[in-house]
Amino acid sequence: MRFSAPRSASPSPVRGRIRSSSTFGVPDDSDSEDYLSELESSFDADSDYDAASIASSSSPSGSSYDLVADLGKISLRPRHIARTPLEERQLEETVASIRLRTRYHDPYEEWERSTRKDAFRTARREYSTVQAQLHAQQEQLRAEEERRRAAQVGKQAQDVQANVERQRRLLLESEKKMKEEWDARNRQLWERIEAVIKMEEDKVAKKLEEERKAKEEEERKKKEAELKRRLEEEKKQQEEAAKRKAEEEKKKAEEEKAKQEKEEEEKRKQAEEERQRREDETKQLREKLHFMTSREEWKASRSDLMASPFFRLKTGPMRLVKSQREVKSEWSRLRRQIVPKIGQLTNDAQSIAQISQQLVEILRPSRGPPHPEAIYLSLCSSLAKAILLQAETEVTAKKVSAGPLAQVAFNLLDTLDAFPVIFFAKLVQRCGGWAIPVVIPREDADGTTWPSREAYFKACGWRKSSTGEGLESTEEYSNRVSAMMRVYFHILKIRPVNKPLERPYHVSRYWAWFARMLNDTELLKAAVAPELLYSTPSDPRFKVFNLTFCLPAALDVMGLQAKDIWGQQWIKVLALVHQGVTTGYENGKLIGGDSAEGAAARTRVVVALENIVNGVESADS
Repeated sequence: MRFSAPRSASPSPVRGRIRSSSTFGVPDDSDSEDYLSELESSFDADSDYDAASIASSSSPSGSSYDLVADLGKISLRPRHIARTPLEERQLEETVASIRLRTRYHDPYEEWERSTRKDAFRTARREYSTVQAQLHAQQEQLRAEEERRRAAQVGKQAQDVQANVERQRRLLLESEKKMKEEWDARNRQLWERIEAVIKMEEDKVAKKLEEERKAKEEEERKKKEAELKRRLEEEKKQQEEAAKRKAEEEKKKAEEEKAKQEKEEEEKRKQAEEERQRREDETKQLREKLHFMTSREEWKASRSDLMASPFFRLKTGPMRLVKSQREVKSEWSRLRRQIVPKIGQLTNDAQSIAQISQQLVEILRPSRGPPHPEAIYLSLCSSLAKAILLQAETEVTAKKVSAGPLAQVAFNLLDTLDAFPVIFFAKLVQRCGGWAIPVVIPREDADGTTWPSREAYFKACGWRKSSTGEGLESTEEYSNRVSAMMRVYFHILKIRPVNKPLERPYHVSRYWAWFARMLNDTELLKAAVAPELLYSTPSDPRFKVFNLTFCLPAALDVMGLQAKDIWGQQWIKVLALVHQGVTTGYENGKLIGGDSAEGAAARTRVVVALENIVNGVESADS
């Protein structure tokens, strides 16, 4: 059975959430908004409920009747069908139960409703307090913010004021600078104006001055032309007179020069004839004694080097060795062994003997076949050259090194065949004529004239400069030749033990060297002559040169030994030398001439003579 009833205007009471025993129905803070909205809705519902209760209680019977009447109206049963008593009774019971339900008052709900109201009032009071505190804090923050902004605005105002003041100063400075520039420009403008005015005035003054000078110049030129004409006439007369006088003097000088040349040529011819006469007179004696003149010795040495049928080092063995590769290789290998041996020499008897034996072993090996003749002669030439080059370098720096080098050379001269002739030929080649001594003649050993000026200087012992083009300096030439002559005099000083050496190495060569020097007036005329006695090479061109760097040799090396050998005869030779450097020869002509270099050389010779007479031995001898 279906029935319907009108819907009540008041909502059904809904229990709220179960309250906790400690909260008294007050919700949590996290649900405050939901709780407030629910609380307000419950207040509205309670108000509606109370109003409905009051209305229902005021008319208890009328409401039930109206409800039944309304149910009858809204029934779905057709109007022509009447209700049964049972249906009527059920309908009344239903209405009665509904009425009882609507009039029931639940104590819990009443308590919950009152609790909600109290909580809402408490919350409103707390909310008011919190809002008041919040407003107070906001007011305090606003006041602080206003103070901060006021301070910031004040600072910005100060900065703006300072910036304005700075800009004002800059403006004043700019105005001042512009004013100064304007004043300077104004001054420059007036200076330019005044300069232009002055320049125009100067132009006018210059023009007037030029006109005045032109007028004066014209007058001066007229006077100069007149004076020049008169001077030219006088000069022409003087030139003609001077020309006549110069021609007369030139003619006289040429005649005097020709006369002097003729006299010198006659003297030279007479001296040559006298020398030739003396040589002819002593020719038989020299042939018996196997002596040669100085020029003959030079020619023999030159021939041994160039054109001798026995050696001909330049055109014979050396050319043959250098033309064949295998022979040249063998010669180069042995030559590279010779040079270091000479460089290792020291002033020690054991070292001298050891190096001498090693050099002899290289040239004349005891084990194995001997070297071919061409290689042997070429090695002798290389050995002689190595000794002389070592003398040029080492003896020039240290004079005491001449002794050991001379001892090694003496040992080789005493042992090796053909080496004495080759060594003396190489010595004459590198020293010129001072190993004999002799003035290099105008013709070569074969009688032909020298092919060039350089060939003549090379035969005189001059070499190319090591620092540049051309010949070596006089100092280099003096030091080099003096060092080689010192070694040569040391060789003459050594006495042979087994057998005498070749004639160029006899001790008598020392006497012959002085005799030839003092007997040749051409050598004594040069400034180099006294230094020759004190071991200084000569200049083949017979020029006076600086002798400061020349080294002692002849008197320094063997002066005292010569005194012991020849005794009073040597003293006489020294007396002749002393006379030549002090009082002079041939009408007072001094050895070395009148130059300052000759005077210095004569002083050193006098000191050496005094040392020999007093028996003082040189430290370098």
